[in-house]
Amino acid sequence: MTSLKPPPDRLYGRSRGKKLRPRQEWLLEEFLPKTAWPGTPFTIQPRELWLEVGFGGGEHAYELATKNPDIGYIAAEVFDNGVCSLLSRIAPDGVGEPVPLPNLRLYTDDARPLLRGFADGALSKLFLMFPDPWPKARHAKRRFVHPEIVPEVARALRPGGEWRIASDDPTYQDWTNEVLAAQDLFTVSRTDIHPEGWPHTRYEAKAIAAGRTPFYWSLIRR
Repeated sequence: MTSLKPPPDRLYGRSRGKKLRPRQEWLLEEFLPKTAWPGTPFTIQPRELWLEVGFGGGEHAYELATKNPDIGYIAAEVFDNGVCSLLSRIAPDGVGEPVPLPNLRLYTDDARPLLRGFADGALSKLFLMFPDPWPKARHAKRRFVHPEIVPEVARALRPGGEWRIASDDPTYQDWTNEVLAAQDLFTVSRTDIHPEGWPHTRYEAKAIAAGRTPFYWSLIRR
């Protein structure tokens, strides 16, 4: 693992799936700029700053942001359909003029340069929920959990801050265990029981329905 190249700042795969509906196109073109990070500041003074990397359908980010209105929440995702899913939660159709959540902002590019741009200790929590496993060995450098990323996350998290990881993919689970065993910046706990206070996601539900067992890691910054 020590011979791995650092992960490149390059996006792989698709940024869009099936054709977007007119409402989704409107959300991306008209509403997204009103809630985009870094161009749109929070309209609260956040007590803490949280970051989610790859928010998927957005249900996890939306639940945490709405349940913690005093927290500044940045949700990162490059897949347009996922971005539209979260925007649709914020601005449901037929409810009048949509208004961004005061404490939730969306980032629609690679999260790794964003992470490096934070000051030391700027984040209190980071979430990585069911990331793309990139299961082939030659694609290991594309995984967010990576020996080169761990110290960068540690730098951006305050002491005592938490990095949560969840995965249902056996290859990614083994990989995460291996990467975390080789570091001393975090105190690590792992369970296969859904932790209290962790919002459920559609990917988790699909994994369980398919007979896969998700693992959940909590990493506390030393």
